[in-house]
Amino acid sequence: MPDIPYEEWRARAAGLVPHTGHHVDGEFTGSGSVPVVAPRDGATIAHVASGGAAEVDAAVAAARRAFDTGPWPRLAPAERRAALLRWADLVERDRATLALLVSLEMGKPISEAYGIELSAVAGCLRWYAEIADKQRDEAPRTASSSLALVTREPAGVVAAVVPWNFPLLMLAWKIAPALAAGCTVVLKPAEESPLSALHLAALAAEAGLPPGAFNVVNGPGETAGRALGEHPSVDVLAFTGSTEVGRHFLRYAAGSNLKRVWLELGGKSPNIILPDAPDLDAAADTAAWGIFFNAGEMCTAPSRLLVHRSVASRVLDQIVARAESLRVGDPLDPATEMGPLVSAAHHARVVSHVEAARADGARVRAGGRADGRFLAPTVFDRVDPGMRIAREEIFGPVLAVLEFDDVGEAVRLANATDYGLAAAVWTSDLSTAHRVSRALRAGTVWVNCYEEGDMSVPFGGVKLSGHGRDKSPHALDKYTDLKTTWIEL
Repeated sequence: MPDIPYEEWRARAAGLVPHTGHHVDGEFTGSGSVPVVAPRDGATIAHVASGGAAEVDAAVAAARRAFDTGPWPRLAPAERRAALLRWADLVERDRATLALLVSLEMGKPISEAYGIELSAVAGCLRWYAEIADKQRDEAPRTASSSLALVTREPAGVVAAVVPWNFPLLMLAWKIAPALAAGCTVVLKPAEESPLSALHLAALAAEAGLPPGAFNVVNGPGETAGRALGEHPSVDVLAFTGSTEVGRHFLRYAAGSNLKRVWLELGGKSPNIILPDAPDLDAAADTAAWGIFFNAGEMCTAPSRLLVHRSVASRVLDQIVARAESLRVGDPLDPATEMGPLVSAAHHARVVSHVEAARADGARVRAGGRADGRFLAPTVFDRVDPGMRIAREEIFGPVLAVLEFDDVGEAVRLANATDYGLAAAVWTSDLSTAHRVSRALRAGTVWVNCYEEGDMSVPFGGVKLSGHGRDKSPHALDKYTDLKTTWIEL
């Protein structure tokens, strides 16, 4: 994190002039009409162009031309590698500006936008740049009179629809492997957070990505998102967001060209603390950090704490103390640890879950207080598994604490959800760690940690948390086709 004081961040925000048009075929088009509102104070940051079917048609046509006749898929993989590395370098150059845009448009503390999200974005671009020229095709052994080739071909035009909670990182997880594979991309950012994506598009052009290789269309999900989902010239659609919207994209694909749809959806992740955890203090601190990081606006947030009854009081007291000491405030202040929720509508939704938990009989141990778009870090205990707070994704800084008496009960509680994105278990016993992690129905299981990992491992879910994997070499599978060529010699 650079040594930039609060006043300087505020001054930069006041002088910011962001890109506001769609980015199609290498150029910005359209005039701003829809306000982008800063959750920190409700002020309008800028007005952006809003697109529908016509704008999506133009962007998809540009991506289609770029794929069918343009240079990007025909470049040597080493040349795509070089372009993606240049792009990553430009992200590093403009890291402070991009972090400021993220902080302004969705409320992430500037220290986390700069130190965590932008670091990961540049790292993701570099990771897939480096893998672009290291993929291998196959030549299976056949009779001497034949030659068989199995080649990995770019799938075509990829539509990426991404959320606002990590507006650049979720974008990078999708477009970096797609571009590395030789696909062309049309991105629709969330309505709440288009400004950082548009700046990234400008950097893509500066890095030398050819026109049409990477396009951005702003607009509501009901119009621009649906147009991408139904478009016959889109070959693959990758989406991160709610399970409800994920269902819509599957329907759009079924009613159009049967495009492949890859979904990373919601979660209600269990965090299991057993009495033999190697460090109960670390387990409690991590549980608090995990649910309050990014204001709880994370699909992997450990929103269900399952703690053994014998240590529940100690662990809960420590989490409550951390919740009450957390510094909530202006995300542009480098000292802020938790910012506001992204919008008034989302704030109202999260508060409704808090009120429902109270009405259902759960006990507030910390927080529960709303102020503008801010919500104090909130902890409930005496939670019954059937309560809404234990079953539904809240996407806010709200922790539900459930107690258990044995490992079998913990696993049953953990799996008693329609979601399956992530989970964790804290134990000193290797056998228990292995058995529990295998029994948990989740795409990722952490042992004695939470939210750890790097680009080398895949990320995604099961059940209503979706299918397909971001990150790692496995992400390339979503954006490539295997072609068999059989030659009689």
